[in-house]
Amino acid sequence: MILANRKIILPLVFLLVIISILRLLKLTITSSSFSSPRLFINKPSTFPPTITSKPTHEPPLTHKEIQFLYDIILQKSPCNLLVFGHEEQYLKLQIINGSGATVFLDDNPEKLKKMNEDSNSNGTVQVYRVEYKTYAKDAYKLLKHARSNSSCDLSSDIRTVMSGCKLALTGLPNEVVKMKWDVIIVDGPGGDGPESPGRMGSIFMAGALANGTNVVVHDVDRMIEKWFSWQFLCQENLVSSKGRFWNFRIPHQIRNNSRKFCEA
Repeated sequence: MILANRKIILPLVFLLVIISILRLLKLTITSSSFSSPRLFINKPSTFPPTITSKPTHEPPLTHKEIQFLYDIILQKSPCNLLVFGHEEQYLKLQIINGSGATVFLDDNPEKLKKMNEDSNSNGTVQVYRVEYKTYAKDAYKLLKHARSNSSCDLSSDIRTVMSGCKLALTGLPNEVVKMKWDVIIVDGPGGDGPESPGRMGSIFMAGALANGTNVVVHDVDRMIEKWFSWQFLCQENLVSSKGRFWNFRIPHQIRNNSRKFCEA
């Protein structure tokens, strides 16, 4: 009887060992198949060398977003208002600004044509074409250049900035460079793909031209807009936000001094 029990127990133990080994192998294979995605997901969120904006068509401004813009301008109207880019929803900006000077900069010939037609009845509106020579795919290289090149320090004189920094937008009309701007809106160029002109230059120029100015940047849910705003408009200057807008209040600057533009 004991011998019979041993004959039954030994195969049973052997079977259980085989089952345990198979389950262990299955667990190992399953764990390894999930290890790569998990490592990728947990990778620190740094500014990658191939950073691009989202290649999508952005939705129109919400009612709260456009009202956010209107309120900022109404607080200073009539004022000097500079807008990088142009959307149909911005047509009312010149009306809200009243007798103040409103200037649009855009790189789209079709938009420029319509903007010129719309502004013919209002002598306080000016429209200029601007050429963007930097692309979204080059954002990381340009940021490295700016951080290592003293001419990109916005504490420098505007002439130094314009002549030595790759982010500077050359070819702007003198009246744009010399004007004391009260509000600057950055919503151009499109920056909606790696091969598209990015907003690195327009955000940089907004910082270079700002002096006691509100700079409002759109699409801050995109990494280029977010990182370049932090770098050149300064996180400590962020005073309000709504939806995809950030509103920076740039204090009055004494250019060409020893103080850094961004304290943080």
